[in-house]
Parts: sequence; structure tokens; C-alpha cells
Amino acid sequence: MSFSPRKAAAAALMSGGGLTVLAGASVGLVMAEAKLARRTIGPALSVPPAADGLYGEHLARDGERPLRLAMLGDSTAAGYGVERPEQTPGALLAGSLVAHTGRPVLFRSEARVGACSEELAGQVDRLLEDGPEHAPQLAAVIIGANDVTHRMPPREAARQLGEAVSRLRAVGCEVVVGTCPDLGTIRPVQLPLRWLARRWSRQLALLQGHAVTGAGGSSVPVGTLLGPEFAARAELFGPDRFHPSAEGYQTAVSALLPSLASAAWRLTPHTAIGFAALTGE
Repeated sequence: MSFSPRKAAAAALMSGGGLTVLAGASVGLVMAEAKLARRTIGPALSVPPAADGLYGEHLARDGERPLRLAMLGDSTAAGYGVERPEQTPGALLAGSLVAHTGRPVLFRSEARVGACSEELAGQVDRLLEDGPEHAPQLAAVIIGANDVTHRMPPREAARQLGEAVSRLRAVGCEVVVGTCPDLGTIRPVQLPLRWLARRWSRQLALLQGHAVTGAGGSSVPVGTLLGPEFAARAELFGPDRFHPSAEGYQTAVSALLPSLASAAWRLTPHTAIGFAALTGE
């Protein structure tokens, strides 16, 4: 993921409030900061470790199928920057769901490094290609950072996300979306570009939330919930100071887990039995 200097400068001039910012900082300065951020962050050089597979196999009961969990989105969804599969967001979520539900979880990731929202359609296609019987029952989506850094039209990016959520809901899949993170916390990005990145990411996150809710999914405002913590704790970022560290991914997963665990319990047959035992009914 990288900032395009020319797109950053042009968008700053065209977006509301951009002229105010650039009144004290020239377009040339914004372009210079974008180039510096791009050099500092650098290109994606590694492939995230694969975490697909069955979690909690020892909990399998005769005739019971595991919960099917999918991850969609970009490099953050894929776990770029960590060294071991168990450190990826997908593995962390799958393991946590096993603990929460007492059921095995079959995990599959279609997240791709560098993905923008327009690529979600292809990710959904691959998840549904084997028919509804094998479609995921739960899906976690993390997307938006690349839409901001590549200055994709935010309304179009949100629409594409909403369509992906709608397609998954149509096959009965519960969907939880972590909206665009606060890119104003990225340390290689300096002012005034940092201010613009924060403004753009918040704008996209708001539109994403509306699109996800309208499509029947659950929206988690990651930027609002975690932005201050990431801004204050450098150890939550990996070596490139852009993608999360292993601890950063754990922090991000903690924001998504409550909604995903709630959805998993709705899909778990013994939920009603457990409720009856608690209430005495």
C-alpha cells in the first residue's frame, strides 16, 4: 500500500476543506510528504503465512459440521508482516470462536495484499463457487486502507463493499466488517498529509458503515475504536510502520470478535439449550 503523490495533491484540492489545509501548505509539500511515506513504507515484499484449515478438530462430534469462517479484504485481513500462521487475524479469530462456541471452525482466507474494495467481488466469487452448501456461515472483512491510499472514490468503494456483503447475506452468511482504519496514525505519514489521510479514512469508514448495515451486515468502526491506541503505541505497528505487528493484529481482532462471536452463537445448535439452562426454562 502506498500514497500516490499526484492523486494525494489533486484530491486535497478537490475535497472539502482541502483548500484550507493547503492555504498554509503547498501542493508541492503534500506531494513531497506522499513520496517520503511511499519510500519509508516500501513495497510489500513477503506473502502472509497461510492459516487456512480446521481449528478445534478435537471438539468435532459425530454428524456435526464445523462452523465455516471466511476472511476477506486486504493485506491487514491477510496478516501481512507476521511470521507464523497463528499470528494472522484469521487464525486468531478462528481460535477464539472455537473457545467461544465449543465447536470446530473451518477457516478459509480470500484476503489479498494490495486489494481494494473493487476486488471483493472476486473474493466472494471464489468463496461461493462450490455452491451454497459450502459457502461460509461467518465472514470477517477488513478493507479500505488501499481505497484511501489509491484515492478511489469513497462512495464507489462503499458501494462495492455493500454489494459483497449483500451477496454473502443472500446465502445465509453472517458478515462482520472492520471499516477503514485511521490512517492518520501511520507514523511515516507527516503533516499535512497525515491530516488528509485521517480525514479521507474517516469519510470512507462512515460510508462503509452505512453500506454494510444497509446490506444486512455488522459494522465495526475500527478507526474510531482503535485509532487512539495505535497512535499512542508504536509497538502495535510492524517493521514497515504501516501494517500492524503481531500485537497490533491481536488488538484489531479484539474489536471484531464480540460481533463475530455473537453471530457464531446464533449459528450454534446448543445456544437455546445453554440459554434455557441459565434461565431455568
